[in-house]
Amino acid sequence: MGLNLDEKKAVVAEVSAQVATAQTIVVAEYSGLEVAHLTKLRAQARKSGVYLRVLKNTLVRRAVAGSTFAGLAEQMSGPLIYSISVDPVAAAKVLNDFAKTNDKLVLKAGSYAGKVLDKAGVQSLASIPSREELLGKLLGIMQAPVTGFACALAALAKSREPAVATAEVAEAVA
Repeated sequence: MGLNLDEKKAVVAEVSAQVATAQTIVVAEYSGLEVAHLTKLRAQARKSGVYLRVLKNTLVRRAVAGSTFAGLAEQMSGPLIYSISVDPVAAAKVLNDFAKTNDKLVLKAGSYAGKVLDKAGVQSLASIPSREELLGKLLGIMQAPVTGFACALAALAKSREPAVATAEVAEAVA
């Protein structure tokens, strides 16, 4: 059963709200995907903070009209699942990782920073580390000199301990 006009307006408003704050949209064909696999994909998307939904293409075209994602409207045909995220790489990463393990999900296109990406572009976007991973690496790089200095001081202190103890024993015997 189809949606009535009020329900369609509600869907367009909901998707428009997601698109207004999003940095990335990725679309994939999901033909033949089993419900259990789709449920697993949705759970991964929720965990990553990604809005993931199967929607009518005409409603999404209306929602993205006039936004930076308007160029993606040309790619919206066939049975598609839409992945929308505020994190620039999360939407691409969720769908790309799932597509690696399930051949029924085929990446089709995406849009980031006003540019439409093909399948290869979405895959390269997915290969970029997330913000948290990059911050962790930066913190590790910043802590490395301090950690190295602390280890050097500890090694120096340990190497002097036996010499001090030997000098104290020699004084005690004499």
